[in-house]
Amino acid sequence: NGNNASPQVTSSAALKNANFSERAASETTSALQNANASRAASSGASVKNIWDTSSPVTVQGGALQTWSFASPYDESVQVFMKSEGRPLSANVELWQGPDNTPQKMGVYLEDGSLRPFSAVIATPGTSANAIAIRNTGHLEFPLAACVESVRGGIGSVTRGLSELTPKIIQGGSIHTTPFEPSVSSVQVMLTTQGRPLNARIELLQGPNNNKQVMEIYTEDGMERPFFAVIETPGVGNVVRIVNTATVEFPFTAVMGPYTVEARPAGRQW
Repeated sequence: NGNNASPQVTSSAALKNANFSERAASETTSALQNANASRAASSGASVKNIWDTSSPVTVQGGALQTWSFASPYDESVQVFMKSEGRPLSANVELWQGPDNTPQKMGVYLEDGSLRPFSAVIATPGTSANAIAIRNTGHLEFPLAACVESVRGGIGSVTRGLSELTPKIIQGGSIHTTPFEPSVSSVQVMLTTQGRPLNARIELLQGPNNNKQVMEIYTEDGMERPFFAVIETPGVGNVVRIVNTATVEFPFTAVMGPYTVEARPAGRQW
């Protein structure tokens, strides 16, 4: 009996150790997920709270609104746009001197309240810069816009991208990335090696169902890279990046979660 008891005790102890290790690993994974979610949520707090700390300007359909930045210390500005749940269509341009538009973009949002627009525009140089926003929608579709200077330049906003793997997108090619339902917003940055940048960024939710579209042009993708935060509520979100230039003009794209909702321990999607 003594000889028979020994293997049973050993196997029981091994089973307990295995269960303990599995439970510890699960708790560690949940803790890491919650920590990452908290860190991402704190970094995205400024985007969500900007409407509470700033005074947005209402731009009626067909109207043009400009913001001037004469200080050379304004190395980049952050542009926010939203609507009261209606579609939003606008053109955003960077003016640097007379008849010089080194960066411009066309923006479409299916629901400007659920998915507001947020992007950072680099404004290097000593000359005066101005941001122009034209509401290309009808008079019945006004938008609210807010433009603020970013302290520390665009690098202070894009620090989290250093942990992500960049991808080179050749001219004419398409790159798509799906995201889990726990990801509530995505950050995207496009750069070049000093050449012009032409791209289209789309947020899809279902087959060919565009929720947000951005048509981007930058005269110099190294001096003026493009950075945006895309809100991705709901499930089935896919971000599609298209290089609309020819094959001679590739660009580098870095994309990843910006804010992640905390998941209960042990829950799997």
